Amino acid sequence: MEQVLKNFTLDFFGKGKHKISPAAFFQMENAVLLDVRSREEADSLSIKLALHDNVQCLNIPINEVPDKLNDIPRDKPLAVFCPTSVRSAIVYSFLLAKGFSDVRILMGGYPSLMDEIMPGKVLQLTLQEI
Repeated sequence: MEQVLKNFTLDFFGKGKHKISPAAFFQMENAVLLDVRSREEADSLSIKLALHDNVQCLNIPINEVPDKLNDIPRDKPLAVFCPTSVRSAIVYSFLLAKGFSDVRILMGGYPSLMDEIMPGKVLQLTLQEI
């Protein structure tokens, strides 16, 4: 964890190396959206992204991440999601400390995520499949 903290320099944060926009994330291939919201939150508003076949959704609540670390792919780009980025930042740092290298915080919470899955963008995805 010490080395992770030492890497959190002004240059690192100033260049936004710890974040990714939903638009940029959905352009990635073979990526994982790690949803660290509670089970209750995920049950209330689930995120499936069935039309985004390049993205796998994985809901592991923050308190379960240490016990389910082996369920999180190390060989795929990860974007950690929660509504306000607080839990995402904690899990982001934890994963870096555990040797994950391609992990970022998904920016913007619900509003940014929802903007990327609005009807017009979903329509574009379905038209691409035709």
